[in-house]
Amino acid sequence: MAFSLDAFGRWLAEAGQDHMSPVGMFLAADMVVKAVIVSLAVASSVVWAIFVARLIHLAVARRRLKVNYNALDAAGTFTGIGETFRSGRGVFGAMVRVVLAERQLSGGSDAAGVKERSESALARIEVGAARAMQRGAGVLAIIGSTAPFVGLFGTVWGIMNSFISIAESNTTNLAVVAPGIAEALLATAIGLFAAIPAVVFYNLLARGAGEYRVMLGDAAALVQRTHSRDLDLMALGQAGRVVQAAE
Repeated sequence: MAFSLDAFGRWLAEAGQDHMSPVGMFLAADMVVKAVIVSLAVASSVVWAIFVARLIHLAVARRRLKVNYNALDAAGTFTGIGETFRSGRGVFGAMVRVVLAERQLSGGSDAAGVKERSESALARIEVGAARAMQRGAGVLAIIGSTAPFVGLFGTVWGIMNSFISIAESNTTNLAVVAPGIAEALLATAIGLFAAIPAVVFYNLLARGAGEYRVMLGDAAALVQRTHSRDLDLMALGQAGRVVQAAE
């Protein structure tokens, strides 16, 4: 580790001696421009961290939802499979648990009322899951829309300082002017480096979240159909027992 830190320190010192390299321009820049560049670099790191984290979360959630959907679709009833979802993680398990809990709380109530209350609970779960999947997207949108302007602020500030230096030195020699302007433009370049991925990642996650919302709707519809089927079968079974008792 010590060797790595020493090597990094030597590389940084060598890069800093080249005033036209990105590191050299950063080290020679004004404090305001440095602050802008550092803030944009942090924003870029946040963009990548959010994208990777949300992408993994979306992939896991979609996979879990698809597996549970196929399991319930194959069973066609909560009987025998309901226990599988009682302790299961994920939104699909929450959907199954809420309809089974509503059935238990309703007791022998009218089936139409049980279905209506279950549908209301499922709708709330669906909306909450879709909203949770969009967490972090707002940060990407903010960085994507503001990072270019923050970088532009650093550029304007740096160019102002360059013009002041030109006025104080009483020279328009390009060798004197160019380094200051290059330092200023570095802020805009890093602003675009943070903004472009943020916009792309936001659109990708928005599309993925939209597809996930469709999957949630399909899952809620399957749970509703299965619940309705079970209630109807239970009603038929009770009616059959009443007829047998009467005979």
